[in-house]
Amino acid sequence: MTLLAVLYSIAGVWLALYGLNALVLALLYLRARPTSFLREESSVPRLPSDPPPVTIQLPIYNERHVVVRLIDAVAALDYPRDRLQVQVLDDSDDETTALAARRIAYHQSRGVRIELVRRPDRSGYKAGALAYGLTRAWGEFIAVFDADFVPPPDFLKRTLPYFLQDPRLGMVQARWDHLNAEYSPLTRAQALALDGHFIVEQTARNRHGLLMNFNGTAGVWRRRCIEESGGWQTDTLSEDLDLSYRAQLAGWRCLYLPWVAVPAELPPQLAALKRQQFRWAKGSIQCLLKLTPSLLTSRLTLSQKIGAMLHLSSYLAHPLMLLLLLTALPLFRYAGEVRLPMAMAYLGFASLGPPLVYALAQVALHRDWPRRLAYFPLLALLGTGIALNNTQAALQALLRRPSGFARTPKFRLEGGQGRWERSDYRLSVDWTVVGEVLLSLYALLTMAVAWRSGNGYALPFLALYAVGFGLTAWLGVWQGWVVPARSRRRFPTVPSLTYGCPPGQDHQELSGR
Repeated sequence: MTLLAVLYSIAGVWLALYGLNALVLALLYLRARPTSFLREESSVPRLPSDPPPVTIQLPIYNERHVVVRLIDAVAALDYPRDRLQVQVLDDSDDETTALAARRIAYHQSRGVRIELVRRPDRSGYKAGALAYGLTRAWGEFIAVFDADFVPPPDFLKRTLPYFLQDPRLGMVQARWDHLNAEYSPLTRAQALALDGHFIVEQTARNRHGLLMNFNGTAGVWRRRCIEESGGWQTDTLSEDLDLSYRAQLAGWRCLYLPWVAVPAELPPQLAALKRQQFRWAKGSIQCLLKLTPSLLTSRLTLSQKIGAMLHLSSYLAHPLMLLLLLTALPLFRYAGEVRLPMAMAYLGFASLGPPLVYALAQVALHRDWPRRLAYFPLLALLGTGIALNNTQAALQALLRRPSGFARTPKFRLEGGQGRWERSDYRLSVDWTVVGEVLLSLYALLTMAVAWRSGNGYALPFLALYAVGFGLTAWLGVWQGWVVPARSRRRFPTVPSLTYGCPPGQDHQELSGR
């Protein structure tokens, strides 16, 4: 029992550190006068009459629902055409390639310097595609957009001037906005989480000299920074986090612009969200293992090193959550009046950090923030329910087990419109549903044992586990089996608009025919 008690306490205190880190970031955000963060600075100069050459890279893989929208948005960027190169880095093995080729030809006929770039193989996945495109790029600056993003026409004019002010500025990151936050309760909960990261966490880190990360898309790099920092490397699933940290360790600066927003699609399916989280969790821990020696031996300040380590290791929170749950039952059952008030007290206080981050973000972004914050309980349940999925990812990284780059499917959902149920990109139920059901039952049993052993203080935390795992398992089965089956009965034939074209505009028109 002593060993279990130690593990239980370690998990509780370690989790409390992540919660306290969220509190610190919230306080740093408030200290930096957040009322000005969404107002663009007036001191930034305009681009010169002869602006620098820019290469736009669009890495895509099987994106037939959104590829036309992406190409159209980039072709509409307000920038001199003779100074702009667009690379569609296409690794697709479905009809996406044909769709992209037709739309590229359409814009080429109108003077846009855009090309379809195909590799011999898909080695290195997204990082490999970006590195391959860089060998053919002629831009001084490199902008990257994932398939589901829709950059505004003035994106380059609002980001490039900062590079001209600072020759050691290596990367500028814009804020992610959401095309379909109102689509469902699931997308509303995701919007809360992402807004907290982009409004509070990124702003606090960047404005107070802590290391920040490139988010993989909706950003611009100085080409020389990429090359001098070691380039895009394929040994992690988070090539964006890896490169941005290597760049900062090499002395380059990064800048975050919260007032430049680029909307994108949120996953409507829990299985897609879990796949995305798996990739982010495994990639983050891979970067932790890769970069820790360089971080600890660097000239960074102690606060910068601590912030970076907490940042890179943040997905270890999910294995710690599972450890806390799994050790609780035997402790409460066999050790009688086991009480660990210090660990739980720290965890209880630190748990105020995440909701404060989300609340501050919604207050900054929306006048109707109370209505949006009503989805925070769902976010808390989902954040607990995906712990098994993310624990698997973290363990794979710690054990250095390789895995492929599983893309997050996109369906062209905008506002509350669009359907994903009939697309062959939709995901089926995965094995973690079984584990989530078992963990939900385990948490319920632990609640009963805790109550009988006089450890009632643990019931709220255990209830979060029970409901979170149960909800995640139910939603996975519902979206994986029930919803597609109902859709097949309601729509026995495949809809004609299979590529996500907007109403009133057929696919041939969008393809430039």
